[in-house]
Amino acid sequence: MSYIHKTISDLKNTSPAQAEFYQAVEEVLDSLAPILESNKRYQKQAIIQRLVEPERQIMFRVTWVDDNGNIKVNKGYRIEFNSALGPYKGGLRFHPSVNASIIKFLGFEQIFKNALTGLPIGGGKGGSNFDPKGKSDGEIMRFCQSFMTELYRHIGPTTDVPAGDIGVGAREIGYMFGQYKRITGRYEGVLTGKSLLWGGSLARKEATGYGVVYFAENMLSVKKDTLENKTCLVSGSGNVAIYAMEKLYQLGAKPITCSDSTGTIYHETGIDLTLVKELKEQTRTGLNVYLETHKDAKFIPIDEYPEDGHAVWRFKADAAFPCATQNELTVTDAQALIANGCTLISEGANMPSTQEAINTFVDAKVSYGPSKAANAGGVATSQLEMAQNSSMQTWSFEKVDQRLKEIMKNIFETAHQAAEEFGQPGNLVLGANIAGFKRVADAMLEQGVV
Repeated sequence: MSYIHKTISDLKNTSPAQAEFYQAVEEVLDSLAPILESNKRYQKQAIIQRLVEPERQIMFRVTWVDDNGNIKVNKGYRIEFNSALGPYKGGLRFHPSVNASIIKFLGFEQIFKNALTGLPIGGGKGGSNFDPKGKSDGEIMRFCQSFMTELYRHIGPTTDVPAGDIGVGAREIGYMFGQYKRITGRYEGVLTGKSLLWGGSLARKEATGYGVVYFAENMLSVKKDTLENKTCLVSGSGNVAIYAMEKLYQLGAKPITCSDSTGTIYHETGIDLTLVKELKEQTRTGLNVYLETHKDAKFIPIDEYPEDGHAVWRFKADAAFPCATQNELTVTDAQALIANGCTLISEGANMPSTQEAINTFVDAKVSYGPSKAANAGGVATSQLEMAQNSSMQTWSFEKVDQRLKEIMKNIFETAHQAAEEFGQPGNLVLGANIAGFKRVADAMLEQGVV
């Protein structure tokens, strides 16, 4: 058994029944064989065995009272995975699917994503199986306060700085920050994704969506191409998807799909982004309502999706932007995309493609931007928010956006160069994994056995 496969086997014994976590680990470690062979010191110092074990795993009970006076119980998590490069950094996710495996896969990915930004931040992730959907504002406030009553003792501006993720926006960050301030008596940059009124950063809301499109621009630039006049498929309709579509329009491309938990919208003439923003950011309505305004669009409900994948990927297009959730793009979806002329995939969600789908893209030599590289714009801008908080300054939207654009270019170039250096030009999966690993591993070597 090889060194890498023994590490994975041992991990499955010590962390049983965590399929998403194993998937994330295998995807990274399988790419690392070339660098592990070229530098035996990584093996001697047990770097990958240390990387796959979080430095700290925190699980706790969250009790709160609903509007009817009933006591509710949820589980909370914070996985502080690796601090070799700086304070733990990564979002909090509130969604019924959250469990230890999901949080660990997200935290593990975050190590390499944060390393690729070149910024001084380590990797972590957290959240709860609490579902904000259908909850009143008061219920969400009480849950967030209870969640922070435990979490506050584990975080700090130089220790661990959480942000938002699925189910956690400016409202939830606000309630958690208020509770942190109430308990500690300190007003400090302990969370990012804050309101602009009290320490948030301009362009943070747009950052992940804009970043995934900037990354796609860089993938095309090496082929002397641009996004102008490209037809694009986008999944999701949250922050990442909305602002990916906004940037696509700004660069002359045309998004023709988006989706939510009820189904997929296909609009051949281009998604009405103003309407989607209204439905998702204001009225919080399902996408099926879109048809009331646009009779020429088509809505495919979830129960009519193909058994082997997602309806959103089954249309003819030049580029695809998975921006919804993990494992939303199957191997059959990947084959359909390629058959329909898609030559670029840039991932906005975390691990949205299955391993078989990733292999299909790599083997077909299409331009494929893995999530840990392509969607790093959100966490990069979170670090820019930390910098503004530390210096007690507020930067303009243009300054933050320009820094984001530069960071995404640097991430692409770093991954692109690593792929070429290790004999697989264009393979950004291998390039991103090796480049992120090398930065973290070298820092761990210099800091000793800790």
